[in-house]
Amino acid sequence: MRATLAMLLVVLAFSGCSVRVGGSGASKVARVGQAAPDFAEPTSSGSKLTLSSLRGKAVYLNFFATWCPPCNEEAPGINVLQKQYADRGLQVVGVDVLENEKKAEGFVRKFGLSYPAIVDDGTLQSQYRVNGLPVHVFIDRDGVVKKIVIGEMNQTQIASAIQTIL
Repeated sequence: MRATLAMLLVVLAFSGCSVRVGGSGASKVARVGQAAPDFAEPTSSGSKLTLSSLRGKAVYLNFFATWCPPCNEEAPGINVLQKQYADRGLQVVGVDVLENEKKAEGFVRKFGLSYPAIVDDGTLQSQYRVNGLPVHVFIDRDGVVKKIVIGEMNQTQIASAIQTIL
């Protein structure tokens, strides 16, 4: 029991910012090498976005929260990469975990993001087993999860992962 608890604390320590477990208990769990679970989530601007509507694009899901320092540090670089690779078919989607549209929209405005932010009620958090932030998910044009990274990444690491899904 102590070893399990110690391992959990180590994982959380290396995860950046911790988040509480929540959500609707989605039935499908995302796994590398398998199709990404579809979603229909509200955006920070009030519309809906589905993963299936992005089929044919390389998708990078960036799980964040406005209160998470590493998430705030990464946002400008991710925005640069979205602009750099948009013509090659990249679509970044910010996933604001367990906050609300107002906070997500403030994050988008604060960093002048050129990509949408969706507001996750915990469904995606459960599907992608997010227990810390940030989390990076790279999905290829066929909708297959190619890589999941827990914790902060620098712009070079993110660009390298993006290139594997383009």
